[in-house]
Amino acid sequence: AEEAVQKLGTGPIHVALVDIVMPGMSGIDLLQKMREDHSGVSVIMISGHGTVRDAVRATKLGAYDFLEKPLSLDRVRLAVSRALQAAVLAEENRTLRQEVAGRFEMIGQSEKIEAVREQINRVAPSNGRVLILGESGTGKELIARAIHSDSARNQRPFVKVNCAAIPEELIESELFGSDRGAFTGAVKTRDGKFLLAEGGTLFLDEIGDMSFGVQAKVLRALEQGEFERVGGSVTIKVDVRVIAATNKNLLKLVEEGQFREDLFFRLNVVPIIAPSLRERREDIPCLVSHFLNIYADENGFRPKRMAADAIDVLCRYDWPGNVRELKNLVERLSIMVAQDDIGVADLPALRGPVMARDVGKEGLTASLPIRQGKTLREVRESVEKAYIADVLQHSGWNVTRAARSLGIERTNLHKKIRLYEIGRQRGTAG
Repeated sequence: AEEAVQKLGTGPIHVALVDIVMPGMSGIDLLQKMREDHSGVSVIMISGHGTVRDAVRATKLGAYDFLEKPLSLDRVRLAVSRALQAAVLAEENRTLRQEVAGRFEMIGQSEKIEAVREQINRVAPSNGRVLILGESGTGKELIARAIHSDSARNQRPFVKVNCAAIPEELIESELFGSDRGAFTGAVKTRDGKFLLAEGGTLFLDEIGDMSFGVQAKVLRALEQGEFERVGGSVTIKVDVRVIAATNKNLLKLVEEGQFREDLFFRLNVVPIIAPSLRERREDIPCLVSHFLNIYADENGFRPKRMAADAIDVLCRYDWPGNVRELKNLVERLSIMVAQDDIGVADLPALRGPVMARDVGKEGLTASLPIRQGKTLREVRESVEKAYIADVLQHSGWNVTRAARSLGIERTNLHKKIRLYEIGRQRGTAG
């Protein structure tokens, strides 16, 4: 056994056949040590005088299989083959978990995000219910997953239900399952999300869109830990931690009679507010870098770089779609921009919104001359004129630097300055 411990540290071992009776350290002690330090190894225990007690103990400690002597070569080959498959699947599972964890990682060091992390650290070890509030696209699911990941339930399922995406007539069967024949098309008994999340976490996203009738059944499941399938009569008990999220004002919905007050108080044990992206603008540079790297990894590309002036534009945008909008923009730029560096000129979708939303900031145009009745060409020229004027002002009217930011030739920029008479309206071009 001592020699085996040394070999385990020299390289990847997939399967170990361990006799229970050995000189020095016993096979059971070795199995226990392997579970602690080398959990990726599938262990097959062997005994010449094995008992049911030995087999049960070995299984509880994590042994993959238990063989009795005299050994059958065919039985050993079968056990090793299956153990190898289990080891490969376990490794794939660990890799997938790491990839999922990276995909749902909370990025940012702003004060707002650090406050959310502190709340997660406090609530995760408990079984307390959490209600996550915030605008659409702020990362409410990331918060829910972080709570699950840091909890004692992290080895059990995390099941998400988007209450807004499921038709009202189907949401009950989606949550609680249905018995065969419960409705047209129910040809077999089907488990719902509550049962699939047994022992783990059920994330009810957009809980504010749940119908009033289903809310009563959810309330019972929360209070008593039990429910019946649609069309069924058997009471099913479950152990599930529920985390809910919404972008709606639930208190207002309660006042309007659209959301049950008792359910609201059951869900709102620990409220966490997901900050909007405009409240944490300092996180935008690291979010952009993170999304650029993710997209490059997923597609086998070399990561692109975002120029400082382009980052500045992104930081001044209000992001009504929050982090989701930023992620989609970065992915689009990764696809559409041919060169490795992404500059201000590559952000056409943000030019209008940035100016319109940042009125009075650092010389941005106070109002764009875009009104009904103008032709598309007039609108395009109005936006181009205002944007060029803004870039010139930010560059200190350094035409060379402004042309570089705009991605055009210096002579071309001079032509546009004269064409739009920018110098006479906004200052003197140099």
